[in-house]
Parts: sequence; structure tokens; C-alpha cells
Amino acid sequence: MANHSFDIVSEIDLQEVDNAVNQSLKEIHQRYDLKDSDTSIELNKKDKLLNINTKDDYSRKASVDILQTKFIRRGLSIKAMKFNEPEAAANGRLKQKVDLQSGISKDNCRILTKMIKESKLKVQSQIMDEMVRVTGQKLDDLQEIIKMIKDADLDFPTQFTNYK
Repeated sequence: MANHSFDIVSEIDLQEVDNAVNQSLKEIHQRYDLKDSDTSIELNKKDKLLNINTKDDYSRKASVDILQTKFIRRGLSIKAMKFNEPEAAANGRLKQKVDLQSGISKDNCRILTKMIKESKLKVQSQIMDEMVRVTGQKLDDLQEIIKMIKDADLDFPTQFTNYK
């Protein structure tokens, strides 16, 4: 009998993030209450980091809300955004860094493998760098694992690739 497998990964499409940032900036510059806030959102693709720079806390919160809405509309998980504390910037402005999570940490991989083992299904899980590979003989068992992980309330986004 053939072995089937799939990979559990956590990836973020930086082009979609760039599109979400551009759409957010367009909306921020058009909104009446945010027009004079001179808000900027910059994407650093190399470091997978967003920098929000704005006039005050109201503008920052509104900008974050708009950005999260655009993420959802573009099919990106807002769980991928890890917000740092807002900091004071020059001229009384506020800045905030947002880390974009990509890859599953070792601790989160262990959480996933523990969940899979506790399911009592006849599958094996294996940690490979920043992903978890799940193998089993029955496709139904693999689909049960996918459903279980989708239903779990994890604090990081997951996608399923290489389903064979």
C-alpha cells in the first residue's frame, strides 16, 4: 500500500502583503479623519517587517485596523502579524514595528506533532526545519489531521502543501 503525505507550513506571500499595504495607504490618505495624520506604512521584504509611522495613537490604531482588514480581504492571515510596542518617534509622532511570521518555530512544531500523536490516528509526523511532514497510509487519516489542525486555535497561521 502506498504512503501518502503532506506538509504543514507557515508562509506569507510578500507580494500580497505589499498589495495590502498599498491598499491600506490609499484608504488612509482618503479618509477624512486620517488625512492630516501623515501616516506611512513601509514593508521591508528582506527582514519581513512592517513599519508604521503616524501622528498619534488614534491614527495608529485606525491604521492597524485598516491594515488588518486589507490582510483578510487579500487572503492573508492576521496571525502572521506580531505587533511590537508602539514607540515615540521624532516630532511627537508614534512608530510601531510589525514582524511578519514565516516558518514554524521548533516549539510550535512540537505542539503540532503532539496534537497529531494525541489524535490516535495511524499517521507519523516528522519535524523538518520550519515545517512538519505528516505521512500515513490512508488519505482519510491525513484529511482528519488537516481538519483537526484547521479547527485548532493556534497562534500562528498554517497552510498545507505537497499533498500526495
